[in-house]
Amino acid sequence: VQCLSVQEKMKSLYCLMLQIVAFSWSLPLVPETNTEENNMQFAKEYLSKYYEPQSNFNRARMSKIIPVADKIRQMQDFFGLQVTGKLDSKTLEMMKKARCGVPDVAFYSIFPGDLKWKKNDLTYRIVNYTPDMSPSEVDSAIQKALKVWSDVSPLVFTKVDSDDADIQISFGVREHGDFYPFDGPDGQLAHAFAPSPGIGGDTHFDDDETFTTETDGYNLFLVAAHEFGHALGLSHSKDPGALMYPTYSNINPAVFRLSQDDIDGIESLYGPSTNPIRPTGPTTPDTCDPYFTFDAVTTLRGELMFFKDRFFWRKHPLMQETELNLISSFWPSLPAKVDAAYESYEKDRVLLFRGTKYWVLSGYNVEQNHPKSIYKMGFPKTVKRIDAALHNKDTGKTLFFVGDNYWSYDEIQQTMEKGYPRQITEDFSGIRTKLDAAFEYNGILYFLKGPWQYEYDTISERVFRISRANTWVGC
Repeated sequence: VQCLSVQEKMKSLYCLMLQIVAFSWSLPLVPETNTEENNMQFAKEYLSKYYEPQSNFNRARMSKIIPVADKIRQMQDFFGLQVTGKLDSKTLEMMKKARCGVPDVAFYSIFPGDLKWKKNDLTYRIVNYTPDMSPSEVDSAIQKALKVWSDVSPLVFTKVDSDDADIQISFGVREHGDFYPFDGPDGQLAHAFAPSPGIGGDTHFDDDETFTTETDGYNLFLVAAHEFGHALGLSHSKDPGALMYPTYSNINPAVFRLSQDDIDGIESLYGPSTNPIRPTGPTTPDTCDPYFTFDAVTTLRGELMFFKDRFFWRKHPLMQETELNLISSFWPSLPAKVDAAYESYEKDRVLLFRGTKYWVLSGYNVEQNHPKSIYKMGFPKTVKRIDAALHNKDTGKTLFFVGDNYWSYDEIQQTMEKGYPRQITEDFSGIRTKLDAAFEYNGILYFLKGPWQYEYDTISERVFRISRANTWVGC
């Protein structure tokens, strides 16, 4: 046994205390319990990172001036949440999502002002590699991520090995040399610096994350493409369909398309692409457009889900606001657009249709061995897509609408009923054919056609109200 003097013991204890303090300082600020006090502490740390000025002087000065409630309102407004100034469950849920480490407010960015590169030919260097992927996979993901921006602008990127590359790309953990430490697994995934001499353009990835080439873990291509937007001068977008939206979206990289919002942003800095055909991208639907329509509607364990293009809205009966999400963020294996959907209460599952195939959700999980063919359900080969579907829990039957006709499907027997198809107008007076969507809710059948919804009473067998369909999503 080694004997230590009192002085040596005190010195050893002092060093141990310093190690404990340093270790504690590097731990991620994530609440361990769900108490109100811990949640508020977590929120304050979040707001300090993303909704306060980034210089130490301004941060200390502004944090005393701006009340926490005002910072919460600013954050809620940015993400399209109900602006209350209170730390409600939806706000806390958004704060806990994996995201980019760059602040959300341009005024609070590390490099204020509209910065851009003064040239279109840029160089990049990969300083080191993550052990999660092979070097060739990292090279490919980085090249593909830069190509996202070069395809829609005059920018050209060349890989080099020199220290003077415009964009230096590296992987690190915790404090990694730029005074903006990472926070461990999840939370911040990466950050990048706006164009400027020195550190400008440099892009850092948190190597405590698991980076992949697929949709498990965090897809390096998607994270890098977002960060390179910052490295080129773009700030965060409020458009949830944009690549430059702050939180990570688990999109299937095979079907990724840069949004029009992102294209407009990069063109505003560097001008349009030199390609003869000007590139365009998908836009986020404006639900309050008077001509807005839905693709499909279904219930899911008490919630209503409205689908349009690559998006869906979740509406809980006890909440006023609706939540907009990308389909791929929840279900990367699903198609980017849904034709029809319904919930089978008997089997506690949701069926989603696209073309001649369908997928099954058990809760929020896609069941294995899908998609399957709609013809296994008994449809004739002449049916190429389902226009709308609704499940009537009173009868236990599901109605499928195709053109002017509809079928009735027995969920228990899993067979089409005899005598179908029948004409929609024969059995549902006042309902226009070629529906966009349909669903049952609180005993009422809703038929959606164009911007209108027809509320149908099954007892009187008539339409008793016509209103705009987008009233469900706050318009």
